Amino acid sequence: MKKDIPHLPVTGVKLAIARKNGEDQEAQWHVYIINNNQVDLDNLLITSKGYSNKDVKDGEQQKTSVLRHMIEKLKAGSYAVIEPIDPALFKLFNEFWVSYYIGKDIYDKKFVFVPGSVMEKNLIPISEIGLDGVLHS
Repeated sequence: MKKDIPHLPVTGVKLAIARKNGEDQEAQWHVYIINNNQVDLDNLLITSKGYSNKDVKDGEQQKTSVLRHMIEKLKAGSYAVIEPIDPALFKLFNEFWVSYYIGKDIYDKKFVFVPGSVMEKNLIPISEIGLDGVLHS
């Protein structure tokens, strides 16, 4: 039964949307997952999607496709790139659902970057990845 599944708190896992300059010096944006735990994370499943509230202009809701990513192992104190992200999506809610195992225990958490949160004035240095971006924990 669903009530029999323990809901363990997620700690030490962060998501970041950060930019770096490509070879052509144009900004490239990526979504990163950071493991600040002292243990490895196994079998990470990450789903991502973007969506808006109803558009005032025409009453239509904007939605992106749902993307699914699998990372077999994320070592303690390391990070991984989840996906590139187009800055045009920053006007949407960007939702990432992260599930992973530590031993036989499963953990999951939803991270949501709200519209307008990824903008120049909100960028901070993210030491774990060595880039400027917006951090969500």
